[in-house]
Amino acid sequence: MTTSHDQVKFAYWVPNVSGGLVISKIEQRTGWDIDYNRRLAQIAEQAGFDYALSQIRFTAGYGAEFQHEPVTFSHALLAATTKLKVIAALLPGPWNPAVAAKQIATISQLTQGRVAVNIVSGWFRGEFAAIGEPWLDHDERYRRSEEFIRALRGIWTQDNFTFRGDFYRFSDYTLKPKPVHPLPEIFQGGSSRAARDMAARVSDWYFTNGNSVAEIKKQVDDIRAKARANNHAVKIGVNAFAIARDTEAEARAVLDEIIVKADPEAVNAFGHEVKNAGKASPEGQGNWAQSSFEDLVQYNDGFKTNLIGTPEQIAERIVALKQVGVDLVLLGFLHFQEEVEYFGRRVIPLVRALEAKTDVHAQAAE
Repeated sequence: MTTSHDQVKFAYWVPNVSGGLVISKIEQRTGWDIDYNRRLAQIAEQAGFDYALSQIRFTAGYGAEFQHEPVTFSHALLAATTKLKVIAALLPGPWNPAVAAKQIATISQLTQGRVAVNIVSGWFRGEFAAIGEPWLDHDERYRRSEEFIRALRGIWTQDNFTFRGDFYRFSDYTLKPKPVHPLPEIFQGGSSRAARDMAARVSDWYFTNGNSVAEIKKQVDDIRAKARANNHAVKIGVNAFAIARDTEAEARAVLDEIIVKADPEAVNAFGHEVKNAGKASPEGQGNWAQSSFEDLVQYNDGFKTNLIGTPEQIAERIVALKQVGVDLVLLGFLHFQEEVEYFGRRVIPLVRALEAKTDVHAQAAE
């Protein structure tokens, strides 16, 4: 029988950045303010979502004019909920691991351990320039992120922590109080070789951009094999933009309208920025290497995952993702509050029923 531990998890992108989750002039009944987000977090918790992911942006661009800081914002959402875990994005460079470790440990203490972190290695060169942060080469950014993670985990687990890295150094440092147990989970993203290898060494969770089941399976198999060789285990989350409607035609019409009303200048500028970041990797690949204009209208290739259709179609596709090793689906929506409620009421119960059915069949086959 499928237990809650084995069930696929659900997360949503916190709209703490204005402009929504698509680079389009279509109406989006989504607010970036705290009142909207507090209510959204409560709706998501009631709907069966496990996590919320707060975004990190420092400057305006690509349809986003305003940006709330994610650690502070995450704590406000945690204060408004009782079960939901909130993942706060941290960007090495602007954040020092000593400060981040202390921030997150305090929030962990105040919320009974409901905080996690997402380590963002950086894709937006102009943002680094704007705030006076050095822009490292692609693989150097991931080396720094790995040191950042090792420092966080060391500070959270050891007294008299000493660390000598190329980017961070600690001497006999003891943090008190430490986070409550279990420790805050550490998430990261990226599709480059450096990103996947880092996940296979140090991260608890690896986020990949949206893609087909077959392509996601390749990444899952690659990361899991490398993690096993490192005596490490990593869970997999995949990005998706959900358009769940009563009929497939309705859902497809919404997708068509999003793309027709896309802001070409903003989409192309975003595409230029992220593809340059990926090309800087030694293998010339990255999260957006194979993304078309239509894909880039959703920031993290969410349309590619194809969670667009009826609740039944979407539930079947989510279970197909689970069967190739996906542990969590990270979701964006057009109209967050109403669509998160609909997703929880119409889609999640179907996923749970399919999981139970699949589990029964697997046991029978044994």
